[in-house]
Amino acid sequence: MAARRHSLSTSIAGLHGDERTVGSPLDDAEVVALHRTRLFGATGTVLMAIGALGAGARPVVQDPTFGVRLLNLPSRIQTVSLTMTTTGAVMMTLAWLMLGRFALGKRRMTRSQVDRTLLLWALPLLIAPPMYSKDVYSYLAQSEISLQGSDPYRVGPAPGLGLDHVFTLSVPSLWRETPAPYGPLFLWIGRGISAITGENIVEAVLFHRLMVLLGVGLIVWATPRLARRCGVAEVSALWLGATNPLLFMHLVAGIHNEALMLGLMLAGTEFALRGIAAISSSSVAARGRWYAPGMLLAGTVLITMSSQVKLPGLLALGFVAMALANRWGGTVKAFFLAGGALGAVSLAVMALIGWASGLGFGWLFTLGTANVVRSWMSPPTLLALGTGQVGILLGLGDHTTAVLALTRAIGVSLIAIIVTWLLFAVLRGRLHPVGGLGVALGVTVLLFPVVQPWYLLWAIIPLAAWATRPGFRAAVIAVTLIVGIFGPTANGDRFALFQIVLATLASTVIVLALIAMTYRWLPWRAVPKAASGRVDEPVAPPAKSDAYAESP
Repeated sequence: MAARRHSLSTSIAGLHGDERTVGSPLDDAEVVALHRTRLFGATGTVLMAIGALGAGARPVVQDPTFGVRLLNLPSRIQTVSLTMTTTGAVMMTLAWLMLGRFALGKRRMTRSQVDRTLLLWALPLLIAPPMYSKDVYSYLAQSEISLQGSDPYRVGPAPGLGLDHVFTLSVPSLWRETPAPYGPLFLWIGRGISAITGENIVEAVLFHRLMVLLGVGLIVWATPRLARRCGVAEVSALWLGATNPLLFMHLVAGIHNEALMLGLMLAGTEFALRGIAAISSSSVAARGRWYAPGMLLAGTVLITMSSQVKLPGLLALGFVAMALANRWGGTVKAFFLAGGALGAVSLAVMALIGWASGLGFGWLFTLGTANVVRSWMSPPTLLALGTGQVGILLGLGDHTTAVLALTRAIGVSLIAIIVTWLLFAVLRGRLHPVGGLGVALGVTVLLFPVVQPWYLLWAIIPLAAWATRPGFRAAVIAVTLIVGIFGPTANGDRFALFQIVLATLASTVIVLALIAMTYRWLPWRAVPKAASGRVDEPVAPPAKSDAYAESP
């Protein structure tokens, strides 16, 4: 199906380039190479899952592998387990890079081939212990606090449940006294999970992973539809976003609620843009007078629900409102009407969720909980830490805390200024709302006081549906390699430096050996053309169409 190119002249043209979709199927040689690449990546995720038995973020109590001879072996050889986890992650990342050959070329793999690859790579991680983070145990504790009738926005796991509670024991000590920073919808769902599973950690973790799968499913559903609105090939957007190694490592394996936030946000954006496209559109007039407001309402509700998991999802509502105002003429009156209408619906949904869950608006006062972390991935925080160290070396004293407050305040101010500018660019029709949302989330991540590896997906996935410049894709690849492979040490457990060094060296040797062994069998280089001698026919550029036109 031919992709559509949006008619907006973007004010950030450096990211958004030309994209043409050619429906030619892969030839025989390419199909074989694709299958081998898929198996290579699946082997990597299997190694990750096995290594997680020893190097994963296992619970302190109720560890199902404890005492089981074969399953307990990885925990006794942690350096080997760390090597397996690291090697598997590198293999999956290399397979993803090779998969890009079939997502960005003139002949692309089909949507079903992308979906099968994503499912195959995710399956081994579904039954693995949590990896790279212990946040899921905080989810369990905060949900249990809510189930017991206490307010998770006032008390942390230790005061709310007690230090000896089965959930508190697995929560990192840094977070045992802190209240929940998540929205009431997420804790409401978590409370339901706790009511079903009781204090069974394994069952509760698996239920939270199912919730992650729901979010990933929504991401996979929404991304290609948003990509078609922006004139981007579906498989290109899915490859860069939904099959990104960071998603497997941190959303599926790490069990982070970003999956649900992103899924609801993107699905809501798609529904809202359908509604905007239906306004004064003859192509959808036959669907009835309530189609446009119905789609807008559904999209607004879903976006608001995403913010009730984590607040950044609410950014999408601003760009949808500006797109609606642009559709109504881009006047001051349209600006206030669109913003007021969608804002009122959003506030009503928030109030309803707060009332129904019994959690109210307490989450608004705990949003800064994570700021206690001094994250090296946050430029404002890194600048403050570096400045503080320079002051110590110069004998001026340690002023890190004061500088940190200043740099973080500057970062938040810049976020507000840039996002406001992006919103007005969408209002004036110079920027597609999907592009504006992706750039806004990217700026938010870049200047946020705290940045975790999985936060990068906030920007990567929406931008994958809009930005197509080779420079942008190269930047995403570089960030994925650096953050995905070298960022984490492999889990939420602590390893000695010599274990990390030994595992890194061993993984390097193993991966180099695998590359040498598979050089003739995997598409490390250009795939030879099939003997059929088929040549791609030139394809004319797609015709220009409405930027918000409904995708077929």
